[in-house]
Amino acid sequence: FFSSICPCGCLTNCPHKMATKGGASRGIHVLKDEKTEFPILCETCLGPNPYVRMTRAEQDRECKICARPFTVFRWRPGRDARYKKTEICQTCCKLKNVCQTCLFDLEYGLPVQVRDAWAPATEAVAVPQSEVMREWFVQQQEKRFKDGDETAYSQMPMGKVNPNSTGAKALMKMQRVTPYYKRNRAHICSFYVKGECTRGQECPYRHEMPETGELAVQNIKDRYYGVNDPVAKKIFRTYQEKVDADNAKEELREEHRQDVAKSSSSAGTVTVPLPADGPTPAGYFSTAAPAGTTAAPKAYASQNSAWVGH
Repeated sequence: FFSSICPCGCLTNCPHKMATKGGASRGIHVLKDEKTEFPILCETCLGPNPYVRMTRAEQDRECKICARPFTVFRWRPGRDARYKKTEICQTCCKLKNVCQTCLFDLEYGLPVQVRDAWAPATEAVAVPQSEVMREWFVQQQEKRFKDGDETAYSQMPMGKVNPNSTGAKALMKMQRVTPYYKRNRAHICSFYVKGECTRGQECPYRHEMPETGELAVQNIKDRYYGVNDPVAKKIFRTYQEKVDADNAKEELREEHRQDVAKSSSSAGTVTVPLPADGPTPAGYFSTAAPAGTTAAPKAYASQNSAWVGH
C-alpha cells in the first residue's frame, strides 16, 4: 500500500502519476520541470496573425512520444482556424528538429520520413522506441541541453542537410514555398455528417463530408519516427510522377534535337548557275566596285553584308 503512495503526497493530476505507465514507476530524477516561455512551432501552425494570444500550462499533459509531463501551449492561429496546442515536449522536438504541434520538419516543412529518406544515414538520430531505452536516451539528451553543451546540436544535424547535396535539392523541390494555412481549419462537424446538426451557420465546425483514402487515418508516432506515414507516401508518389514527366519531356526534346541534326546533315548542296559575263564567285563578296561603275569601294563587316549582284 505504501509503495503506491505518490512521493509528493498529492492525489489528483500529479506529474509523478502522469509519468507512471504500465504500473512501473520511472523515478523522480527523470521528472524535471520543463519551464519554457515559448513553444517551438512552424510558421504554418503559428498562423498569419503576428499577434497571437497563447495560454501556458506547466506540466499540464504528458508528451505523446516520451510520456513525460511538459508545458502545454494553446492558441488560435486565425479567425477561421481551430484551437491548437503543443503535442510533444521540447526535448523530443529538438531531437528530430520538428514542430511541437504538426511534427513536420522546421526547415523544409516536410514529414520526417521524407526528410530522412534524402538525408545521409550518418545524420539520422535514431530515437529508441522501447519505453526504458527511450526514457534513458531522452534523459541524457535533455541533460546535455540544460548543461549548455555546444556539441549537443552540432551532433544532431537533422534538417540541416548540406544545401549543395542531391538530397537537399530534392527536398527544396518538394517543400512548400508558402505556409499551408489550410491545415489549421476547424474539424468537420460529426453531427453534420450524421445529418443532425441544428446550428447551421453558427456552427464552429466545418459542414463538409470527410475525405476517404489513405490520408483519413494518421498516427502521431508514425509521423515522429518516420514510418508508415500516409502524407509522406503521397509526397513520394507526387514527386516520382513529376520526375517521370520531366524525364519524358527531356526524351522528347532529345529526339527532336537528333531529328534536326539528321535533317541538316542529309541536306544536299544546292548549285546556283552564275551568268557567263558575271563576276567570279569571289567577286560577289569583293569590296571593290563592279566593273563599269564609278562607285567608291565599300568595306563590309562580313560576307553576309557584301554586295552580291548588279
